[in-house]
Amino acid sequence: MDNNELRALIRKAAEIRQITVEEIACLGQGHVGGSMSVIEVLVLLYYRHLNIDPGNPAMETRDKFVMSKGHAGPALYAILADKGFFPKEMLQTLNKGGTNLPSHCDMNRTPGIDMTTGSLGQGLSTAVGIALGQRMKKLAGRVFALIGDGDTNEGQTWEAAMSASMYGLGNLVAFTDYNKMQIDGPIDSVMKTDGLIDRWTSFGWYAQQVPGHDFAALDAALERAIANDKQPAMIIADTVKGKDLPGLEGDHRNHYMPVSRELADEWLSALEKSKQAVG
Repeated sequence: MDNNELRALIRKAAEIRQITVEEIACLGQGHVGGSMSVIEVLVLLYYRHLNIDPGNPAMETRDKFVMSKGHAGPALYAILADKGFFPKEMLQTLNKGGTNLPSHCDMNRTPGIDMTTGSLGQGLSTAVGIALGQRMKKLAGRVFALIGDGDTNEGQTWEAAMSASMYGLGNLVAFTDYNKMQIDGPIDSVMKTDGLIDRWTSFGWYAQQVPGHDFAALDAALERAIANDKQPAMIIADTVKGKDLPGLEGDHRNHYMPVSRELADEWLSALEKSKQAVG
């Protein structure tokens, strides 16, 4: 990745944060913190790595993505709209009556969503099933997944981890949005998840841990994960809940919160300054 590509990704991340803030502000409340912490991972995937076609969302040979922490759907919706899977005006209907953009991702309602998610712990299991199906069909597309701290607390996640390693699913790459916050507080006060890299390694995965808002580090980790095609890969991304929103970073109360027009405008202004500073 050269400097021009890096700057473009950083600018795009700020832009997607702005779109996501506007989207949530239209509803007046929403999952702010966890949407902000995943944006670099999503931008890296959707603007640099994924083989997808907005004009043909069901293309069989596409790469597939499972957002296990479904409450981060607003960030994913912002990217799908920006990529042209559906009109950006649709973002204004987030979680409103009759919407095709529900609070959690729904593959039957939203173009570009590959799996319905929301019940924590289930997303990685479905990603394992999709990856196994891809291999059985001899399809080249890879499967990517994103889990959160809450997913990591669930036993089903670790059953999925065992299955993926047993079947040698080298076509599966997962990320952990390790922002260390849950709806009830810091994870150390809810259910500790320290030593994640050792845990995933012990389950037979190729595990790495990198700064989750550093595009260069994320990209290098992803390239290594893709090259290591004999086993499933987990990239633990150290992130910040509420990233880049003034007064919100690292506060677990931003999991789901009211968003006034005035507060949204404050965040949008700060994000615009960040975007302009990239050059």
